[in-house]
Amino acid sequence: MSFFNTLLQDTIPAQQTLLSRPVIQETLSGDISLARYQAFLIEAYHHVKHTVPLLMACGSRLPEEYNWLQQAIAEYIEEEIGHEKWILNDLEQTGLDPLTVKSSCPSFATELMVSYAYDQIDRINPLAFFGMVHVLEGTSTALATQIAELVQASLGLPDSAFSYLTSHGSLDLEHVKFFEELMNKIDNPSSQETIVHSANVFYYLYGEVLSSVEGAE
Repeated sequence: MSFFNTLLQDTIPAQQTLLSRPVIQETLSGDISLARYQAFLIEAYHHVKHTVPLLMACGSRLPEEYNWLQQAIAEYIEEEIGHEKWILNDLEQTGLDPLTVKSSCPSFATELMVSYAYDQIDRINPLAFFGMVHVLEGTSTALATQIAELVQASLGLPDSAFSYLTSHGSLDLEHVKFFEELMNKIDNPSSQETIVHSANVFYYLYGEVLSSVEGAE
């Protein structure tokens, strides 16, 4: 079995737990408020703005045997630069001032998820970051387009309020394929174990981030 398929298989319980979170189930049933959508975007802003710095940190700490990953990380950086600005634009389309959002504080859950990512890169193994990539990209590809359509139908917001979700939805399948090919090149059992463990933790942490917006009504 390829490592990517092993990663999928070994994280199924954590993924199912994430998808069963009330905030996701309620949204999929069409139960969504403007305040909750705004709260989701605010938390997304507070973790997405760390994506490029995390990628840079990961690339700078790769052991010599993984120098071949530098090109892939450079491509990820090029793709991810500025995505937090898309979120601010989406929020502005919902009626929020981007400057207010930029000066706001993340939820504890978001702060914890970002801190865990930096800690894993600095203290454990920089390849742990790919567990975060797997969770965030995989979840977005599976749900973002559907959720964007449901939220728009419920709230009547313009297309310009959904650039973040639509760009990370079903149209992002090429990124998932790229990630799959990348993971299948990692053959060190210890590194594989690190990525699987990290992904399971990030499924929980990202679930906490999503649940943190439940109170916004």
